[in-house]
Amino acid sequence: MKFDLETAVVFVSFITSFFAVFLSAGIVLGVPSIASEFEMNNVIQNWIPTIALLVIAVFTLPAGQISGKYGVKKSLIVGVVIFILASIGACLSFSTESFLLFRVMQGIGIAFLNVSAMAMVVQAVNPKNRGKALGFTVTGIYLAGSLSPVLCGFLVYNLGWRSMFYFVIPFLVLCLALMIWKIPGEWKTYENSKIDSIGYILYGIGILLFIYGFTNLINFYGMMCVASGFILLAVFSYWELKADSPAFNMKLFKNMKFTSSNIAALCSYLAIAAITTILNYHFQYVRGWNAQMSGIMLIITPIIMAIMAPNAGKLSDKIHPQKLAAIGMSIATVTLVILIFLDANTSIYLIVIAMVLQGIGMGLFTTPNTNAIMSSVPPNETPNASAAQSAMRTIGQTMSLGLLTLIFAWIMGSLKLMPEYANMIVQASQLICLICTIICITAIFASLVGIQSKDSFNN
Repeated sequence: MKFDLETAVVFVSFITSFFAVFLSAGIVLGVPSIASEFEMNNVIQNWIPTIALLVIAVFTLPAGQISGKYGVKKSLIVGVVIFILASIGACLSFSTESFLLFRVMQGIGIAFLNVSAMAMVVQAVNPKNRGKALGFTVTGIYLAGSLSPVLCGFLVYNLGWRSMFYFVIPFLVLCLALMIWKIPGEWKTYENSKIDSIGYILYGIGILLFIYGFTNLINFYGMMCVASGFILLAVFSYWELKADSPAFNMKLFKNMKFTSSNIAALCSYLAIAAITTILNYHFQYVRGWNAQMSGIMLIITPIIMAIMAPNAGKLSDKIHPQKLAAIGMSIATVTLVILIFLDANTSIYLIVIAMVLQGIGMGLFTTPNTNAIMSSVPPNETPNASAAQSAMRTIGQTMSLGLLTLIFAWIMGSLKLMPEYANMIVQASQLICLICTIICITAIFASLVGIQSKDSFNN
């Protein structure tokens, strides 16, 4: 096979997408060990996976404009370098505070990585092959999701939790070398635009207050944070409509397909992202399994997603992607209905069926939904579209884990997660799945909105 520019871009996007997700998906296997070493309660423990996602949500929109102005390849390189340094720092952590600080750094690196990798594929690959190329990129995400539970479970059980971070470093260095030597070009779409510093500040503080407050809704302080964050995000939207060089082009939301597909993405990740953590807690705390055994079980869903993603990408080049996305979310909803009744007596076979359905559903949803978002904007707006879909994913995932933190804190207070409290863990998990089922149904309807809109995608 000829290793031309398009192939190199897709290959690099695949690798960077893989490692952007690898620790995010696998770190849940190490959470009990990390929490035990640093003596964290259940609230702080749940922030281990959440804090990086929150930072990604804050930096995603700035990463979109910065990558468009200075070049998507340069931004991708910067993101990988930050990720490498943060991974080294996490290995050397000596306290809760130092570890969470390096998780913040990882979030910054991943934000640039997520936006730049997707934008580079869209700009470098021929439109007739775009769905297939995006399918391979999404496959990297799902392959990481499928391999990380097994690999991270094995590493944590046999070598300790720090080995997860050591493992990613050589691969990230390889990725950096490939970008420097195999992709000579650069892509800039906002080269003459000014950086919208005020917009970044409004968005960053707004989303930070909103999501942090969301995890503390059980008290007045949390409610005030949510309200303040919502107001700042509203001010951000107004500012962006008036700015000469906005951090994000809010006018894109006039396109019904773009808007509805982003809402569907937000709802889908909000509904689904907490499932892996819930199942991991179920396996380790309720059933008493070790991290390695739990990781083997958690491979089921993502490996099916990895198989489904490229095929769904090809289908979305022929069949309306929003129809495929709606079908996928309908199947994923069945998973949540099953898990509403998850307890110590639930058959392992039923859990496996639920995980298989989740894999099929999300595999059918994600690539077509991404294709709908990226194909509904003109080529010069692809960094913004990439930033939007990345923001919806990370905000949805962060809010999902925030919901998990909120419900566990409401039911368990400040108790540590331990097998002795299995009944409370079950109760919290069931309530989360019930709420997420309702959100998942919302995602189905959002996927169907805008199908008949008269934009260039439908013509």
